[in-house]
Amino acid sequence: MPRPQHDPEKHQRHHPARARLALGPAAVLAALVLLTAGCSSGSGSDGATGPGAGAAHSASTGASHTDDPGGTKPSAPPAADPARVTIPSLGVDSSLMALGLNKDGTVEVPPADRGMTAGWYTGGAVPGEPGAAVIIGHNSTRLGRAVFHDLKKIREGADIAVRNTRGATLHFTVTGTETVGKTSFPTQKVYGPTDARALRLITCDGAFDAQGHPVDNLIVYATLS
Repeated sequence: MPRPQHDPEKHQRHHPARARLALGPAAVLAALVLLTAGCSSGSGSDGATGPGAGAAHSASTGASHTDDPGGTKPSAPPAADPARVTIPSLGVDSSLMALGLNKDGTVEVPPADRGMTAGWYTGGAVPGEPGAAVIIGHNSTRLGRAVFHDLKKIREGADIAVRNTRGATLHFTVTGTETVGKTSFPTQKVYGPTDARALRLITCDGAFDAQGHPVDNLIVYATLS
């Protein structure tokens, strides 16, 4: 979200359009380059922040297995991808699109014309698995209010439900929120390695700069209940 520039005409992984985020300060996290991205309001869409190149989906959520010299035990099936996010206290109920990286290494966000749909960043953990799972949603777009418009109203202890493609619903409890300036986004804290089964929701927040871009990011932290 920091240094926001979006291009909703670009194609994101599974959908006919995508928004493009401009890069802000970068930091190296393990073997990954984590990029702080931007969002825009008056010109198109509010997005979120995400890491850059190469966060392999399997690296954080790959199937586990038990050592078996005889080779007779099959590996556990991979974790099921998230399909829907619900926040009962806010009236949020959205399907989830898959978000990856643009060709230039910036993070995909939902396109402006799908502002009421949130997205799951596939380079992080699968919700419910060890690691940080990240769901990105717009606060507003050029078309009006969006899926995470009321996210700032969420309170500690609130329930966030994520249903996966196998029909199972996982519940996460909000442990805190944080509003940060785009130029000081806590990349390590949000995307860094963790043994917890963590979930982060990210959107834009705050006043607008001279270009009409929100100056802050709102981050919601939650853990598996």
